[in-house]
Amino acid sequence: MRRMIMDAIRQDPEWLHGEYKTPPRGLVSAIHILMMMSSSPLQWQKEAPTRDLADQFFDTWIKARLERTDANDFLYQVDASRDYDPAPQLEKIKALLLAINSADDQVNPPELGIMEKEIRRVKRGRFILIPISDRTRGHGTHSLPELWKEHLAALLESSPMPAAE
Repeated sequence: MRRMIMDAIRQDPEWLHGEYKTPPRGLVSAIHILMMMSSSPLQWQKEAPTRDLADQFFDTWIKARLERTDANDFLYQVDASRDYDPAPQLEKIKALLLAINSADDQVNPPELGIMEKEIRRVKRGRFILIPISDRTRGHGTHSLPELWKEHLAALLESSPMPAAE
């Protein structure tokens, strides 16, 4: 999906290798892909249960993103995240580590089993999978602390306090 976003922008002749004067049309396609990446079908169905409401929701969502998204910034953000891979260094982590994901996350789909496998390599690591619910928002669940704060609180309570200097 990251590649699709990048190609939508870079292959648009209006992008002009980043020297555009007006947003390239490819940015619209890139934002469509972002919408799919960060979607939560359960929530969208509740919010827009009919075709007309879904069309209105779609138009509003896309318009809001277009107004605040610069094609070059978006391209940089997506490209910068493409090769992030902490796996080679997981055994070196000494701190307590809490990895939390939501079952409806399409960016980091839990059904791939990657986190369950890799967290075993972190000596003091723990993985929490938040089930899909009326409150989860796919990849956006990370920005809803009310859904994971109890796990963070438990981690902090189990962490030794540093000695006062």
